Amino acid sequence: MLNRTLSVVATAVTLLAGAAPAAMAAEAGSGTTAFRTAVQAPDTARVTAAVLDLDRTGAEPAVYGDDTPYDTASIVKVDILAAMLLHARDHRRDLTARESAEAQVMIRNSDNTAATALWRAIGEAPGLTSANKRLGLTSTQGGPGGLWGLTRTTATDQIRLLGAIFGTGATPLDTASRNRIGTLMTEISTGQSWGVSAAADSGWALKNGWLMRTTTGRWDINSIGRVTNGGHRYLVAVLSNGNASMPDGVNLVERAVRTAVSETAAG
Repeated sequence: MLNRTLSVVATAVTLLAGAAPAAMAAEAGSGTTAFRTAVQAPDTARVTAAVLDLDRTGAEPAVYGDDTPYDTASIVKVDILAAMLLHARDHRRDLTARESAEAQVMIRNSDNTAATALWRAIGEAPGLTSANKRLGLTSTQGGPGGLWGLTRTTATDQIRLLGAIFGTGATPLDTASRNRIGTLMTEISTGQSWGVSAAADSGWALKNGWLMRTTTGRWDINSIGRVTNGGHRYLVAVLSNGNASMPDGVNLVERAVRTAVSETAAG
């Protein structure tokens, strides 16, 4: 959670069912209609979901909604930790005891003080950008100065990040780093275990983000992670903004993830 409120205007727009990447246009095209109908985002809110079935050979991410940038709020903490682990490895060292403790509370409890310390340690936005080039993210821009929660990203970029952690392909993160991030994402504190977990019928690993805009009172609510459903493992990213309240946003995200995973499984 980003405890500090920020004076940034959140544009209120209607939910759009945009085109998926070209490789998935035929598969996701019909699904986006069902997604829009089932999710029923209010006129003040916008939501996008991206899903990748890790157990389907040759699968590409299916995108539901308009895959344009959203503010990350606290989901960026996963990216910060990945960047920190790359930074430490580049310097042929492990995280210090203090950095390790900060990483744990940053992911498990969404601690903002710890996130700020690690954000500075990686070199803030330029350091995040450098790490993301290696991780394959192409549409993520770090927040200005110390405002890591105003990092901008897309649902498909978050799938790329999750793929570097949970996927089976080549990644600059070593096995120990991947396991470290993945394990922390299964240890989220009880009050923060909502979001993509709504689509899981067994295991999940996640990180959520939530931020209220002071100028509008509207909420950014995001959730990313891996879920297991029907024996398949899915990487899922759901991003939303313009929610009237945090509970409304959580409900929207959970409707979106259930629908998107169901549509992807049926595709």
